[in-house]
Parts: sequence; structure tokens; C-alpha cells
Amino acid sequence: MSPPWHTSALLLVFMALAVAGAEQSEERSCDVIGDESSESQMERALLKKLEPLSHMRFNVTVEKGKMENYVYHFRVCREVNSTLHDFGGLVQTDRQSGKTTVIGRINETQVFNGSDWIMLIYKGGDSYGRHCSGEKRRAVIMISCKRGVTASSFSIISEEREKEQECFYLFEMDSSVACPAENSHLSVGSILLITFVSLIAVYIIGGFLYQRLVVGAKGMEQIPHFAFWQDLGNLVADGCDFVCRSKPRNAPAAYRGVGDDQLGEESEERDDHLLPM
Repeated sequence: MSPPWHTSALLLVFMALAVAGAEQSEERSCDVIGDESSESQMERALLKKLEPLSHMRFNVTVEKGKMENYVYHFRVCREVNSTLHDFGGLVQTDRQSGKTTVIGRINETQVFNGSDWIMLIYKGGDSYGRHCSGEKRRAVIMISCKRGVTASSFSIISEEREKEQECFYLFEMDSSVACPAENSHLSVGSILLITFVSLIAVYIIGGFLYQRLVVGAKGMEQIPHFAFWQDLGNLVADGCDFVCRSKPRNAPAAYRGVGDDQLGEESEERDDHLLPM
């Protein structure tokens, strides 16, 4: 049998290996530039908002003649190759030579937003060398709002490397995570319309049940205030006749026909002429 101290040592070794494996399997995420205590609440909220994209990988190929043929690999707040532990969040691969260049690292992240976009910046990439005074590369990713799409249209817009300083690679993509929250508040008109329809429904249903169960009405008389609704058409017609009439109600007629009184007098006069002398 193995001595007790030997068994304890083996257990400690296995536990250390398990902890190391767990740390390796857990992918690193974005670390905003500065101390953790200096991260603003807005930055934390934006990084939380980008979490749905963290499991996705994006690639774009760029060909510029025979000399430049690159593939850009991008992940949102995750390392492109977690086995290298280089914090590379956006990596350029030369398709001819196979050389990889880190454009930006997730441990030097900046993030801010507007009304319908989020700007993600990875700093601390590999040095430019001859360009941009040899400063470190930087990747700028503009994420624009597009509802109904988790992520799409990842592409490179330009590479600004002709300046002395502050050079960068500019990328863009569409995603619904950059969209503002939809306003679910109802307008005043909608509230009034819903209230009106609800009152009408209560009136019809409640009146129908009252007429049927309490009054004992049958047929059409189960409709609440049936006599009123039945006469409503005549009331509306009378109202239109009163409002829209173009002349006073008691105005004399422009043409008067022959009345019975005139006919009667004339007939009597004619009869007198017919009497014998």
C-alpha cells in the first residue's frame, strides 16, 4: 500500500491540474483600459450588451493585387486563438506566408456608443514597424443597429497607416445588439381608443346578459336599449334635416297652385251663367 503522504501528494497534483485545466478552458473577455475600479457603469453595460456575440467568429478576406492577400479574424470580447494566450481579439493572417499579426487585443479595450451604434476598439496590437512611427496597431469596429439580425456584414472599410500617429484599421458590422430598446409605451390616442372599445364591449355584453337573464327578453329585444337603437336612424335623419335645411321651415312656397276655394267660386259663377233668363 502507498504511504498516506504519497496519496495526499497525488491528490494535490490532480487538483492543481484540474484547476489549471479549468482556467485554460475559461476564455478571457474584454478588459477595459485602466483599473477595474475605473470602469464606468456605461462601459460595463455595453460589454454586457455585446455578450450574445461573444460565441461567434467573423472572417473577411482582402486582396490587394498579388502582394497583399489577407484574412482578418475577429471575435467580440474573446481571443481568436485562446491557446496562444496573446489576447488577440482581431488577427490578420497573410494567406501567402501564413504570418499572423495581432491588430488589437481584448485586454486593451475601449467601448462607447451612440443612439444606434456601438464602437468597439482594440488597442495594443503588434507594432507597425516602418509605418506610423512604429506604434502599436489598433482595430476600430463600428457595430450598427439592424433589427432582426444577430450579426452580419462584417467587413473592413479602410486601413489608415499614412499618418505619423493614431493609425487604425476600421471595420464595420450590423447587429441588433446595437439597437436601442423599443419604446413600448402607448400614445394617448391609443389609450383612449382601447378605453372606448372596452366600454363598448362591457355595455354590449353586460346589457345583453341583463336583458336576457334579468328582464327575460327574447330575440332582438335582448339588445340593450333596443328601442333607442331602432329609432336612431330616424333621429339622425331629423337632426340632419334640421341642421342642413337651406331655408326656414315656415317659408311660403314660391308657387301656389289653384286652391279648392278658388275652384269653388269659379264653378259657382259658371253655373250662374248657365241659368235661363
